[in-house]
Amino acid sequence: MKLHAHPASTTCRPILHFAAESGIALELAFVDLFAGDQRSPAHAAINPNRAVPVLEDGSFRLTECSAILKYLAERTDLPAYPAEPTARARVNALMDWFNTGFYRSFGHGLIYPQVLPDYAWPKAEMQATALARAESESRRWFDVLDTHLLGTGTYLGGAAPSLADYMGAAYVTIGALIDFDLAPWPRVRRWLAAMAARPAWASTNRAFEGWCEIHRQARRYRIAA
Repeated sequence: MKLHAHPASTTCRPILHFAAESGIALELAFVDLFAGDQRSPAHAAINPNRAVPVLEDGSFRLTECSAILKYLAERTDLPAYPAEPTARARVNALMDWFNTGFYRSFGHGLIYPQVLPDYAWPKAEMQATALARAESESRRWFDVLDTHLLGTGTYLGGAAPSLADYMGAAYVTIGALIDFDLAPWPRVRRWLAAMAARPAWASTNRAFEGWCEIHRQARRYRIAA
């Protein structure tokens, strides 16, 4: 199977992490998002949304992070996507939760406008207003995650990570791009620490950590200047 992806991408990291830990061999077709490869005619022919990830399994082609995670888990019959209907429904609900309200507010609303020029608002006052609103919404989502979705178990589903953990952890950690402070949410920090201790976390998040370091250095330079 071939995965068209960038290893620092928020929606590619969960797939790379899950596949690495599950022994699923994926051929990586590198799409340089920072160079705009996703907008090229060649990539648009693969995915007209001009986005990553894209999974190719023979003649079958699949887009969207959540769908690809589920497909890989189902093909290999892995417990991260349980077969029992109520357990699977809970994983589906958690993945949808991260993929809709949380990611819209935290990723597209708060983080990306500060690190990706294409997401920034055209005027400073518009940017400030939009970021303030997105931060307020994001904090509400973090309250829900910390108080209601993360219980006493190590992961969202209990003692072992589900697909929701792989996807959710990638979505939450994008806060590192702006040094978003997770101190108010101790269960979230405990959960992320458990995910970061997973065997394949370091190798599959190396490119993302490099991206974060670029922004840390840029902030230090601005402060020093």
